[in-house]
Amino acid sequence: MKELVCLAIFIILSTLFGIAMVVAGFLCEYKKKSAVKSSTYECGIKPDEDARIRFDIKYFNYAVMFLIFDIETIFLYPFAIFVNALGLFAIIEAFIFIGMLFLGLVLAINKKILRWI
Repeated sequence: MKELVCLAIFIILSTLFGIAMVVAGFLCEYKKKSAVKSSTYECGIKPDEDARIRFDIKYFNYAVMFLIFDIETIFLYPFAIFVNALGLFAIIEAFIFIGMLFLGLVLAINKKILRWI
């Protein structure tokens, strides 16, 4: 029973803290909009043009593919450290994981997502 009371207090306090942060954000925002406050800041140099430019979708595809394979390394790193202690089942699971990522790479190559031009 004591654990449930502590959990309820934790949930209530964390919810109140989240609400307080949202309210503080609204209270501390700029009230008066001006061209100077809305302009982009580039080391004190007045900007020549708008900072928002359009990127081609192929750069987004490269970024997504990079994130996928970057996260793959994050997941495989602990496995590589504890490979001796995990046993054969974990090795099979790791090969299944790498195989699924390899199939994703083959699919990306077949759909020509990784073509530069």
